[in-house]
Amino acid sequence: MTERILISDKISDDGVAVFEKAGFQVDHLPEITQDEIRERIHEYSAWVIRSRSRATAEIIERAEKLRVIGRAGVGVDNVDTAAATRKGIIVMNTPGGNTTSTAEHTISMMLSLSRKIPQAHMSMTKGQWDKKSFMGVELNGKVLGVFGLGRIGQEVVKRMRSFNMHILGYDPFLSTDRMRELGVEACTVDEICERADFLTVHTPLTAETKDLINAERLAKMKKTARLVNCARGGIINEDALLESLQKKQIAGAALDVFVSEPIAEDHPFRKLDNVVIAPHIAASTVEAQENVAIQVAEQIVEVLKGGTIRNAVNAPSVDPEILPILGPYMELIEKLGQFASQYRKGRAKKLTCRYSGSVLQYPLMPLTVSAIKGFLKSTSDIPVNFINAQSILKDRGVELVETRHSEVFQYQNLMTVEVENEDGSKTVIAGTLFTRNHPRIVLLNDKHFDAVPEGNMIVIENNDVPGIIGRVGTVMGEHNINIGQMTWGRVESDKAAMTIINVDQPVAEAVLTQLRGLQGIKSVSLVSL
Repeated sequence: MTERILISDKISDDGVAVFEKAGFQVDHLPEITQDEIRERIHEYSAWVIRSRSRATAEIIERAEKLRVIGRAGVGVDNVDTAAATRKGIIVMNTPGGNTTSTAEHTISMMLSLSRKIPQAHMSMTKGQWDKKSFMGVELNGKVLGVFGLGRIGQEVVKRMRSFNMHILGYDPFLSTDRMRELGVEACTVDEICERADFLTVHTPLTAETKDLINAERLAKMKKTARLVNCARGGIINEDALLESLQKKQIAGAALDVFVSEPIAEDHPFRKLDNVVIAPHIAASTVEAQENVAIQVAEQIVEVLKGGTIRNAVNAPSVDPEILPILGPYMELIEKLGQFASQYRKGRAKKLTCRYSGSVLQYPLMPLTVSAIKGFLKSTSDIPVNFINAQSILKDRGVELVETRHSEVFQYQNLMTVEVENEDGSKTVIAGTLFTRNHPRIVLLNDKHFDAVPEGNMIVIENNDVPGIIGRVGTVMGEHNINIGQMTWGRVESDKAAMTIINVDQPVAEAVLTQLRGLQGIKSVSLVSL
């Protein structure tokens, strides 16, 4: 029986043709509803989506034949990858398909902003010839600040060097040596805000990058500074940016992305003459859309015909039958890598993965790559998958080490992720599976725990004295933050203690600041998994 492919979003006909040429039956239904997908998904071996359709856990659970979900694009936020992994379904995307288009769009927005091209065009369509109102500035000799130096950020740097710009860069996961190779001066966020004439962001939207550019940092910028965001809405605080633009505290902004899309018809950004806005079109080129459609189709065909798995979000190139077994281990160590990434401070130079116990009976490379994925997840401007994770880590100048111990320690299985920074400081986190459905963090640096690795986690380092937990609980209660679980670890010899708290709500920076001010508290960090 011919295997069937469901395409539930509009994609290029070239992608459909790849499936048909390979002998598959294709149902291209770009208007199909979520309810209809849920009722029909059991018929299909592969499912292609873009941004409209959502591969929910409920739908995935009903997928009897489904072997692969392919996203014709970069982001997979609309796919429940954990549910797919548990069921042994491969989830793949097409990273790199829109790298060039996004980099070029960023530069187009920068040029449009500097020369007021959209405003001049609108003036001309009204029959005017008003040269005086559209005095621009050159890019030549100016200072460009780039937040995030993943593939898109690096492509922007490569092109802007031809404009004779001096480039400052911020990326805590890129080594200073690699930055030097790119011709970028490594700086802090605040240094870039103070020095740059043009600033562009190319980071993912995470707990760490949300409001990266806030009111305080906008106030540090030159009055002649111009901001560009073609990455994700929310990296620049929109309310603070709006106020800064209205008061002419900075010269202008070019925005392709917004916190809520589409923006309202009467949104204040639409009324400002020092703003260039676009409806999230960085990836909207003929070439990019054709590329991702053909690429996802070719990847799926290869999997269905028993070939290599490429650009998988949740699986390396291994037999798909082993995914349900490896899945819980992969999910846990990815969270360990993600935890280490958010908790540590400094520039990483080495990532070490250690294994012992029953986990040694399985292939370790999928686990190591999962750790890399988690480690890079919150800092890469493109989704990190099993194909590109190691190359991205290498590009950032971070050494990878994998070790195994045949002896069994106090746990039946133990996976450890250690990050060493350029200054010699280290962060060590270890986890175990008590059962398939009970992952735990059992070690953070030199302290032992029984912590559930999920959701919002507050990590507190404090003096080992009475009263600390009570004061912390009081602050949580004042802000209506419910504590789901709390676990303690300490080293009696140095009278130091650490607390990991799972909370049910997002935690504002103001709450963390208040906790840091409590007597006996040494440090407070927020980790979101």
